Amino acid sequence: MPGAPTAVHAAIDRLLSRLDAEHRDEFADRVDRWWPDVESGVTALYGQTHDVETLCVDLISRAARAFADRDPELHRLDRIRMLTPDWLQQPGMVGYACYTERFADDLKGVATHLDYLGELGVSYVHLMPLLRPREGDSDGGYAVADYRSVRPDLGTTEDLRNLARQMRAHGMSLVMDLVLNHVAREHVWAEKARAGEKEYRDYFYIYPDRTKPDEYEATLPEVFPDFAPGNFTWDEDVEGWVWTTFNEWQWDVNWSNPAVLGEYADIILFLANLGVEVMRLDAIAFTWKRVGTNCQNQPEVHDLTQVLHALSRMAAPAVAFKAEAIVGPRDLIQYLGTGTHVGKVSDLAYHNSLMVQAWSMLAVSDTQLTRQALRALPSTPSTGTWITYVRCHDDIGWAIDDRDAEAVGLNGFLHRRFLADWYAGDVAESWGRGMVFQFNEETGDKRTSGTAASLAGLEAARNDDETQHALARVFLIHALAYGWGGIPVIWSGDELGTLNDPIWAAEPGHAEDNRWAHRPRLDWQAAERRGDLRTREGKIFQGLAHLAKVRASLPQLHASAESRIYGEHIDRGLLATLRNHPSGPMLCIYNVTEDWRPFPGMEFEPIGFTNPVNALGNNHPVAIGEDGYIWLSPFAAWWVVDQPVG
Repeated sequence: MPGAPTAVHAAIDRLLSRLDAEHRDEFADRVDRWWPDVESGVTALYGQTHDVETLCVDLISRAARAFADRDPELHRLDRIRMLTPDWLQQPGMVGYACYTERFADDLKGVATHLDYLGELGVSYVHLMPLLRPREGDSDGGYAVADYRSVRPDLGTTEDLRNLARQMRAHGMSLVMDLVLNHVAREHVWAEKARAGEKEYRDYFYIYPDRTKPDEYEATLPEVFPDFAPGNFTWDEDVEGWVWTTFNEWQWDVNWSNPAVLGEYADIILFLANLGVEVMRLDAIAFTWKRVGTNCQNQPEVHDLTQVLHALSRMAAPAVAFKAEAIVGPRDLIQYLGTGTHVGKVSDLAYHNSLMVQAWSMLAVSDTQLTRQALRALPSTPSTGTWITYVRCHDDIGWAIDDRDAEAVGLNGFLHRRFLADWYAGDVAESWGRGMVFQFNEETGDKRTSGTAASLAGLEAARNDDETQHALARVFLIHALAYGWGGIPVIWSGDELGTLNDPIWAAEPGHAEDNRWAHRPRLDWQAAERRGDLRTREGKIFQGLAHLAKVRASLPQLHASAESRIYGEHIDRGLLATLRNHPSGPMLCIYNVTEDWRPFPGMEFEPIGFTNPVNALGNNHPVAIGEDGYIWLSPFAAWWVVDQPVG
């Protein structure tokens, strides 16, 4: 494989002259290894309009400066990660996501609760947006005014660096958001654009009249039709229409300008040198614009990610990328790399389809649609890893593919409406107690807010039986996320069975966004009950800790093995997934109904089991009844493996 050109090496030799020969050689070797990805990505993005080698020299020089400034402890972590390139795929990986201030007030507070996370088996901690946002409404922190400073109420960049160091000592990786599609109107780039500096005006999409915006709008959807209709906003200061996909104070940046790529390369490397190990690439699907499309999932999105990925591998190979792409099931796989981008873009992606289908099958006590939808997904690259989850900070958009619905005799639109109504408690027999988010009267689209416990029936439970069913649903749906492969991530509070916050609208700026109902502050008094199995908190917390412990013991859950839907003709109330791994098969069986359901015992021998046990049931042997079936109790979750040796 050809190395980087002489001009590139000459530039980095000058920049790294203060380092010893070993470090200079190490970086030079990385440049040669990752040069083809930088060059091909830059060529695809800008080759028609710019000199590719000049752009590449500039980008790799940025990586060299970051490498030179990197802390020795982080250099050591880089070497460890390069020796364990599958670190994100290990069965022991379990994640936790929270807002810093709602979990523990500030960054120093988070550090005092790392042992709590350790009890859950957590090794991956996602702190929601904590870089300095605009004042006032900031879309939950996603309107960033400064990528290089922390919100003052949460601490300082030095506090962030210290927290990352303490997390590493606890065997945990720090995960943070990097908003790629837009900046706050108050960001220095936007301020300079409004001041008339053409260089920075070119960082954005600004048009003098409606001609071009109207051309784009013809095919653009609206993300927040209730409070941010349209995709362009007139701004008096720049005397133009500014592209604002999400809110009028969030200006979309212009990635067709290579200067923007350079800026974000610097930002990524700055955060990496603070100790951030995983970057959540927010709104990545929106970053490239093309007339006549919905301006999502354009091919160039993957080229720009490839370049940023390669630069991080040069300067900070301990860093991984996670694509925040909540897109259609068949578009999703591209973010883990397909075609020429395999292994070159994001390392992680959200398995939105798994989350949606899990709630869908619980609502209807039937797995036919779920089997169809998950079976239809293309295979993932062996280097890519799913983030699996039950809930996140966001609403649930009911991403049911019309083709999947039609294949099992459903109307996709009507099923999506049913799910939104069911989980809002608007169906007579529903146990869901969520809320409708962003009802679009024109399209009929409804989305859903609510904590896992409220959606699963704990809030609606009127007696012990209903409470037990709700607790079982909570465990079941988490067992599916933990047993699929990838990294299961707990949303803060779900480990304690937290219900919807009844006073969510009382905080300033929250009244118009009911997603705050499932973002309550963690109740540390309730957390004190996490060890008491007589309480809701104890049952759920210990259940999730058990899932993590069992998961870490099973090599079959290494993410390089793929889960596939098993069984064409098994009971429709059961979902079965099979993982084939050199250590042996793993069959996960989930009963999504309130009734006992049969699974045919004849299935075990063809799979390759010799002495099957239920790993979630303390390795209790799987007993086949006289009728030839095993019977799963209501909402049971079984992970079947062969009897462990020793």
